[in-house]
Amino acid sequence: MDVSIIETSSLGDRSYLISDGAIGVVVDPQRDIDRVLALARDRGVRITHVLETHIHNDYVTGGLELSRTTGAEYVVPTGDDVGYQRRAVSDGDLIDAGPILLQVMHTPGHTHHHVSYVLRETTGGIRGVFTGGSMLFGTTGRTDLLGKEHTEELTHAQYHSVRRLAAELPPGTEVYPTHGFGSFCAATPATGDSSTVGEQRETNPALTQDEQRYVDELLAGLADYPAYYAHMGVLNTEGPPPVDLSLPKLVDPDELRRRIEAGEWVVDLRERTAFAAGHLGGTLGFELSDSFVTYLGWLYQWGAPLTLIGENEDQVADARRELVRIGIDDLDGAAVGEIHTLVAGTALRSYRVADFAALSERLPEQDITVLDVRQRNEYETSHIDGAINIPLHELADRLGTLPDGEIWVHCASGYRSSIAASMIDRPDRTTVLINDDFDNAKDTDITSTT
Repeated sequence: MDVSIIETSSLGDRSYLISDGAIGVVVDPQRDIDRVLALARDRGVRITHVLETHIHNDYVTGGLELSRTTGAEYVVPTGDDVGYQRRAVSDGDLIDAGPILLQVMHTPGHTHHHVSYVLRETTGGIRGVFTGGSMLFGTTGRTDLLGKEHTEELTHAQYHSVRRLAAELPPGTEVYPTHGFGSFCAATPATGDSSTVGEQRETNPALTQDEQRYVDELLAGLADYPAYYAHMGVLNTEGPPPVDLSLPKLVDPDELRRRIEAGEWVVDLRERTAFAAGHLGGTLGFELSDSFVTYLGWLYQWGAPLTLIGENEDQVADARRELVRIGIDDLDGAAVGEIHTLVAGTALRSYRVADFAALSERLPEQDITVLDVRQRNEYETSHIDGAINIPLHELADRLGTLPDGEIWVHCASGYRSSIAASMIDRPDRTTVLINDDFDNAKDTDITSTT
């Protein structure tokens, strides 16, 4: 028996293909199911079952389409009122896929109806457990995604679910979570790439703390999560349409300029320093990296016309794949090529890129503004003296509060600040992007720590 990991690092999630002989079972597949189908072909297996641990809040599932494409049985927890045919499973149910046997364990906390799947050997032993958003590596799934009125109840439930997993499963049981590799579905950052139940007994806060301390610390530590989460549960409950990964229609420079002047969303996918060196005024810089889809989805005005600018068609295709994972299916087009070929008679804009050492030299002049676009908990831990803190996801609504003049913008690594710099850049303002690790600011005398 083999358990293959299908990594989606841009969303901090994992899907799994369990294979034994000619049989395959998939757990929590992402929207772009071609990756799963290719892996199944490589393993020489037929997918007979597709399992969901819960109705997901951070991505659009590929489970429904995968089950329809392969003819597999689609398994979803009982209690989730969905708009499609599926096998609803409850605590103790068995999923018998011939050589692969999985037992359902109700593990509420991340959602009310969340389940884990215990992978059993046909000889009676236990191989692993697929924990979804319950027991993660050194943490647990967050418990506030269904609304404030449910959060405390779900946090207590999460504590007991993780404790049940630890009590009922042998210490050598491999833990296979869906979330926790950078996903905002984790209550706190996860640690490590693999783990067992025994290791979690030593490190997981739900297993090392008493219940009230666990609840208090989890609730106190919950930070904001992406706005696009509000759409994921709805799409997954109704049943997502088939995925379309085709290249959007290409637009010429004149049409691109018209869309920019109309105030439409035009997103430049190039590397952040390339954008700073030369870009079309009125466009937004979202470097195509592991953080791209999270932050574009967070800031995007849902349903607004969206056009991409890419260096080549492959870059646009990669961005489209990322976007369909969170349900942004309708792209209005793309422009491809060297940026100077897309200007349509307008001049390119640019701004300076600097580091924290340069900021340290500049600050004594006291005629600049420092804009910190990290989340509040990051700012409260340590920040630049005198900096204005506006988390990136609040910036669009607060642009009018920014002072005129020269603004240096930073975050923890340069990614969020690069988006912010593209948002605040305008002809009558001097924008400076700090493309640097915030730890380097600690080597100067410009930070305060709480």
